[in-house]
Amino acid sequence: MFNNLTERFIGILKKISNQGRLTEKNIKETIREIRRALLEADVALPVVKTFIQSIKNNVIGNQINNSLTPGQELIKIVKNELISILGSNNNPLNLSVAPPAIILMIGLQGSGKTTTTAKLGKFIKEKYKKKVIVVSTDIYRSAAIKQLEILSKQAKIDFFSSNKQQNPTDITNQAIQYAKLKLYDVVLIDTAGRLHIDIKMMNEIVEIHKLSNPIETFFIADSMIGQDIINIINLFNKYLSITGFILTKTDSDTRSGIALSMKYLTNKPIKFIGTGEKLEEIELFYPERIAKRILGMGDILSLIEKIEKKISKQHIQQFIKKTKKSNSFTFNDMLFQINQIKKIGGTNSILSKLPKTQTIFSNFQKNVNEDLLFKMKFMIHSMTISERNNPELIKGSRKRRIAIGSGISIQEINQLLKQFNNIKKAMKAIKKGGISQILKNMNLHY
Repeated sequence: MFNNLTERFIGILKKISNQGRLTEKNIKETIREIRRALLEADVALPVVKTFIQSIKNNVIGNQINNSLTPGQELIKIVKNELISILGSNNNPLNLSVAPPAIILMIGLQGSGKTTTTAKLGKFIKEKYKKKVIVVSTDIYRSAAIKQLEILSKQAKIDFFSSNKQQNPTDITNQAIQYAKLKLYDVVLIDTAGRLHIDIKMMNEIVEIHKLSNPIETFFIADSMIGQDIINIINLFNKYLSITGFILTKTDSDTRSGIALSMKYLTNKPIKFIGTGEKLEEIELFYPERIAKRILGMGDILSLIEKIEKKISKQHIQQFIKKTKKSNSFTFNDMLFQINQIKKIGGTNSILSKLPKTQTIFSNFQKNVNEDLLFKMKFMIHSMTISERNNPELIKGSRKRRIAIGSGISIQEINQLLKQFNNIKKAMKAIKKGGISQILKNMNLHY
């Protein structure tokens, strides 16, 4: 969701970074462009005004840090202001209560509450090693209860059965009593989507809130809805105290204004973001990491966490050991890497977290995509064992045979072989300089 804003910021800050020194004129011009970029991203006007004024106060008339170039200092100021608006600090999930900890999921219809409930349950079970049960009080939407049951099985968390003939408050009470009896650590209550103008439904959610006394009340917000959601949240908050937000559909090509406006306008933190449709695609919200992502600096920490979660250390160590010992990088190695990339969400998931300002990664982003890896896999499966281990054998008639076997044209085979050689060169560079040297060149100190 930050792609458009990121591209704008990269262009604006690259321009000012190339200036020999900061002047009042080029600072004002940069600030004007930043303001325009934020407004186009649908950031609320009060937030834009505060953001711009803070940058002005920190830059104009102040001494620029001599240890950095003026452009870098301005980037640092912009990053700090982004972090401030997004929430300054990460707000961890609050489970500090005698079990079971109750988490209430509320929001509008179609915001993704049911899927998010299953995602959050899976996240809590795996990250915090808690015994989790989920329950649906949505007796209004057809198949809502069944949907949560199916998702809970997929997430490998427990489900408390309910039906459309029951009262939502009775379902809530029974689920909590069952959780206490069976010694569950966490209960997630999925509620029906409701409009803030529906008094009957709002009274119902107030009753569920009073009865359950949740430690966390999460408003599930669709990132595609725009600024109108702020008024809706404030009205919801009059009825019951919201403790935080979960922002869904952040993988969509929507504008990022809602994420930059929520904390400032509601004084409530964003605690999680949904990054895709799969049950594992939910992340804790880290303001500093998101700010870096917006500025094109990437989010290496989140990427590392995802890799550690999805790929066994044994596989990584074996690959590193092989790479150090051998001077070759074969198609078998390439196939292994493609399978690992698929495990952590594919190239789009990786590229979204890599710095967009460094040549090595910007070239990687331009040349590598899901379609290319898909074709590369087909090509490799059409090779003989000797061809996989000795890429230099692939010439003439071998290319034609591989093209027929994989259903890929000779021209595409040539392109894929070229891409493989580029990756091979990159692997040699890593071996020579080490991954630490590459990380040093990524300007992660901002």
